[in-house]
Amino acid sequence: MQRKLSAFIVGISAYPDGAALKNPVNDADDVTEALEELEFNVIKITDASAEDIDRGLEDFKDYLNNSDVGLFYFAGHGMQIKGENYLNTVDTSFVDEISAKHSSFPLNQIIDTMDSCTNSTNIIILDACRNNPFIRAWNRGPEQSGLASVYTPKGTFMAFATSPGEIAKDGLGRNGSFTESFLTHINTQDVPIEDLFKRVRNTLSARTSGSQTSWEHTSLSGNFFFNMSIGRIVDEYSSESLADSLYMLTSGKKIDEVIKDLKIGNWYIQNPAVKKLTSDDINASDNDSLFVLGRNIYQASCGSSDAATEFIKNFKDEVLLEEDKSKCILDGMLFEIFFNSKGELRSSFKAAQFELVFSLKSYSKFSGSFDFISEILLKYQNRFYVIPGKNNQVNVDVVSHKNDENENVIAEIHFQGFNILRKDDRNNRLDMGTYPIKYSKLVRLLSEEMIIPNAQLVVTASFTSEDRILFPYGMSVSK
Repeated sequence: MQRKLSAFIVGISAYPDGAALKNPVNDADDVTEALEELEFNVIKITDASAEDIDRGLEDFKDYLNNSDVGLFYFAGHGMQIKGENYLNTVDTSFVDEISAKHSSFPLNQIIDTMDSCTNSTNIIILDACRNNPFIRAWNRGPEQSGLASVYTPKGTFMAFATSPGEIAKDGLGRNGSFTESFLTHINTQDVPIEDLFKRVRNTLSARTSGSQTSWEHTSLSGNFFFNMSIGRIVDEYSSESLADSLYMLTSGKKIDEVIKDLKIGNWYIQNPAVKKLTSDDINASDNDSLFVLGRNIYQASCGSSDAATEFIKNFKDEVLLEEDKSKCILDGMLFEIFFNSKGELRSSFKAAQFELVFSLKSYSKFSGSFDFISEILLKYQNRFYVIPGKNNQVNVDVVSHKNDENENVIAEIHFQGFNILRKDDRNNRLDMGTYPIKYSKLVRLLSEEMIIPNAQLVVTASFTSEDRILFPYGMSVSK
């Protein structure tokens, strides 16, 4: 399910002798940020020499040979010389064509290097046809403006800021016109790259009053999406199950009747609904229904339904359930923790019964469900300290000081050398004081906010479970 994505980003603004550009370094920074949000591993260099690009390309080769998709992006001056394209660097000599050719970086070297690696898909994006005063002084014909057409190897998509022979516009703001248009659309979900760049072209045309037309060439045999919705990442269940607000209940269908009752926030309806479930009912049900059932059992348990909580507690002992059916239910429980009824990652995770559900991880028969959720959450790894479902042990160091009453006041909480204790987003006050907390409650708070099961969490502190502990109001370790 999880794609391995790598990118090499180059932005050059600091050209000498009047050829400097204001946008490319900003372009490189912003494209890097956007790609990292989309889980690309990125190498970025700015104001680079030809040697810098060459060394970066060598490092990029290692990334490519361990990836599914490779992307190269360049913003800066570029030129064609005798039908060959060159990327200008900070040490390019613009005395004449021969000097420029031998002091620039050949685009074909980028293309050939990417094509030689084992990844299946390559993407090359060039915002590189800027207006260069030195090239204008060479008195070349208009047919030699901009970049030339290029050969595109199989499995490669190339996007240019302009059509062949045209000049790209600098942007009025932070970014070049083409890159600004690209950044406008890069996060649109479930749009194939070819269609996304059609949108880029239309936006660019509107922003430049029709004076600049981006151009693409593709030899991709399959679809590539920069941003895939959860429905494209998960193929085991229908989109209506993943966004279960769309799930249609069928009258007279036993499992759907239970789901309907669980959706009602009333224990006197929820509890009997859970209790009337039988193994025969579950084994006879389809996977989507059981996935949605798992989601609703979890949400009912979070709402203090005793029967739903007991169902989860006893789930490991349900020997009459077929293995694939129990997997669907547990998949749904795990999914409900992290995703809302629209199939979107929650802004605040539903962690009330997180520890109870994750206690099932110690049973090998449930390993498929924890692999399922960890694979999905890899796409969102920036929201986690460690990916839930993985077997990583996590060490947390609690820093405290003694007050006049010999109480331990928590000042910092460190993970991998960094203090992760911060103001809660809802806290607008400077200092709200502290409140007493038991050691066991502190561990539980860290577990729930960091989304790390107790069994994987190792807390190191200078106090013991018998000491008095004070925790600062309005502070959090949530990511």
